[in-house]
Amino acid sequence: MERIEGIGPGERGAGTEAGEGSGEGAGGGGAGTRRSASLASFSYTAADEEKRRGVRRMKTMASGLLLLVALVYVLATWAKNEGVGGWPGFVAAAAEAGMVGALADWFAVTALFKRPLGLPIPHTAIIPTKKDQLGASLGSFVGENFLSGGVVRDRIHSLGIGGRLGAWLAEPEHADRVTAELSTALRGALTVLRDSDVQAVVGEAITRRANAAEIGPSLGKMLEKVVADGGHRKVVDLVCVRAHDWLVQHGDSVMDAVQGGAPGWTPRFVDKRVGERVYKELLRFVTEMRDMPGHPARGSIDTFLTDFAADLQTDSETRARVERLKSEVLGRGEVQDVIASAWSSVRTMVIAAAEDEQSELRLRARASLMSLGARLATDGRLQAKLEGWLEDAAVYVVTTYRTEITSLISDTVAGWDADQTSKKIEAHIGRDLQFIRINGTVVGALAGLAIYTVSRALGG
Repeated sequence: MERIEGIGPGERGAGTEAGEGSGEGAGGGGAGTRRSASLASFSYTAADEEKRRGVRRMKTMASGLLLLVALVYVLATWAKNEGVGGWPGFVAAAAEAGMVGALADWFAVTALFKRPLGLPIPHTAIIPTKKDQLGASLGSFVGENFLSGGVVRDRIHSLGIGGRLGAWLAEPEHADRVTAELSTALRGALTVLRDSDVQAVVGEAITRRANAAEIGPSLGKMLEKVVADGGHRKVVDLVCVRAHDWLVQHGDSVMDAVQGGAPGWTPRFVDKRVGERVYKELLRFVTEMRDMPGHPARGSIDTFLTDFAADLQTDSETRARVERLKSEVLGRGEVQDVIASAWSSVRTMVIAAAEDEQSELRLRARASLMSLGARLATDGRLQAKLEGWLEDAAVYVVTTYRTEITSLISDTVAGWDADQTSKKIEAHIGRDLQFIRINGTVVGALAGLAIYTVSRALGG
């Protein structure tokens, strides 16, 4: 009887070979690879074999019980035929019904995994022959009952993710952990990116944005505000100081330049006197501008800057000249190199900050996470908003990609080898199924005894 129930070593080897053959014969290319991977992920393991030994022990017990009731039936029938009255009839009826129950349940359990006695009986070997349909049905069941928008939304809402996440983030050690993980991810992302690609993208983006936006009006407004606030005066002060100091140090150069520009027919002493006079007047003018905040030249500068700011905003010719100048500057190779090299500087700075636990970047990120956690833990509106986003995102995913998700189940099951699938499932649930056979034997015997007793009581 055990040989009927089990699958011997030869059959196990055949099943394995069938599984390998299915993987190889599934077709070349991607389909064959996917099927082989599916078989590998659902292979029959040593742990399954250990479970299967437990199944065999239970099969032996169930089959032994069947043999026991068969022996009891034979002995009770013999005693009854020998003229022993009373109990043999009751025992024979119970044993007979027990055999019927045991055989019926043996057939039912065996029919799940293979054809009983190898006979082509309809609706047997259900798992090997109906594996693909079972996978499709399982996928449909999961899609209808677990991946519906209402179920997902209710489940996420019941979790109270907002408050729990807030309380978790508010703990300093948790904020440190998240900050460290984010830093690791940031460093990894920056390491993977190629500098040349990012530099090209950054340079093109900055250039395109700069060319698309007219800068004249913006510069005019900024200059107008600077002049109105007197911010330019410090620049004028600095220029006057530096000009005065330069003239003091390079007086001879100024006088030589003036003398060199004089006509050739003038006497040299006249050229020298003119040069000295020009230098003294120039030095006096710069000194007065430096020392007199109300100097007329400073007022002229204010007027010029004010007019220029207005022209930048309203005069079309001035704006056009500024745009041409901007295009010329952006088109220079040196400027493009500076724009492109900005990424390298930023990347180095960010990586260094991400690696340093005491950097301003990580400290601010940690503080922001803890602040967010504290708000989430106490602010009901913020919790509701976060949970609403999560619910909407989850519902969108499961409703949009439900077919792809459920097809993962059905396609995976379809890729399993039928024999290995049957063996693996039997190894995991076969032990419990053998209790059905034992229960069937016991319940059948009790039912047979009850029926025989009632029949005798009614005079049958």
